[in-house]
Amino acid sequence: MKAAAITPGKKDSLRVIDVDRPRPGAGEVLVRMLEAGVCGTDEELNLGIIGEAPAGSDYLIIGHENLGVVEEAGKDVRAFRKGDLVVATVRRSCPGMCFACRTGQPDMCDSDDYLERGIKGMHGYMAEYYTERPENLIPVPQSLRKVAVLLEPLSIVEKGIEQAFKIQERMIWRPRRALVAGAGPIGLLAALILRDVGLEVSTFATRSRESLKARIAEAAGIEYFNVKETPIEQIAELQGPLDMIVEATGSSEIAFKAIGLTDSNGIVCLTGLSPEQRTHSVCTDCVNQDLVMHNKAVFGTVSSNRVHFERGIDRLTSIERRWPGLLERMFSRRVRLENVKEGLKGDKEDVKVLVEIGA
Repeated sequence: MKAAAITPGKKDSLRVIDVDRPRPGAGEVLVRMLEAGVCGTDEELNLGIIGEAPAGSDYLIIGHENLGVVEEAGKDVRAFRKGDLVVATVRRSCPGMCFACRTGQPDMCDSDDYLERGIKGMHGYMAEYYTERPENLIPVPQSLRKVAVLLEPLSIVEKGIEQAFKIQERMIWRPRRALVAGAGPIGLLAALILRDVGLEVSTFATRSRESLKARIAEAAGIEYFNVKETPIEQIAELQGPLDMIVEATGSSEIAFKAIGLTDSNGIVCLTGLSPEQRTHSVCTDCVNQDLVMHNKAVFGTVSSNRVHFERGIDRLTSIERRWPGLLERMFSRRVRLENVKEGLKGDKEDVKVLVEIGA
């Protein structure tokens, strides 16, 4: 079968290879891939910045945003049958089975020994077929066929926003306004979730108000700003007191600015990574004073587990019902598996690129 693979640590090593089609063992499911999403993680893998091949392999099949259909259920599998739509989760428990992993929360793993399909120590989903255990597969209703490949990135934001609301149970909290920094896939999905729970939401990016990102946001009643024209500080002034900020740009500078822009008792959720080790001058006393005197909370979130995927199904359904067809507009480009390298060539108007693998 065909698969998209890299040599971890080697720049621009992405290529399509031929590998044996996997066979499901007892208690496993064979899944035929339909499509995979491309994200910044895949770009970093191809740049050689991150990535770890499975033990005994010198290559890594990439792809973690996925949608497939069950081709065959192995012996003793009762939960799935041929033709079922499924999305697979990404992170797997560490070998030492820390407390978080033992309790079904590998996304909160206490060690760095966890595995991630398509990223760290396990082959991913950008192949014609893969095998997986039923507990790592999420059933998808046919009504979500066109957008379910967004479930994995949405699950990450679903987790972050859920955690924010849980943290804010420290008081009686009635949030009204939220700002999402960044309007990439994670940012747009965060903004849509916050709109879905009833908040007034604004977002910003570096693209014009005529861009696809802006049009998607505004179609859901999300106010969009071009940060080149309206600085983030001015956005906060225009929007009024901000109860919550979701940082989805990966800019550490914006992350620190977000702390100062939230209102008293506000919360900042950090979802973006900052791998470039840039430095900025920050008044640390000012940050500390602001956090303490105004009861602010800041936390980071990464990955997700089965619970967030399952809740993500309900969220996708709700968003589709409220804004029909809007999620599908996020798919700005589609490429075939054999042309996967084209999918990683960034276009300034891209929101989400899909790699089409099966019918």
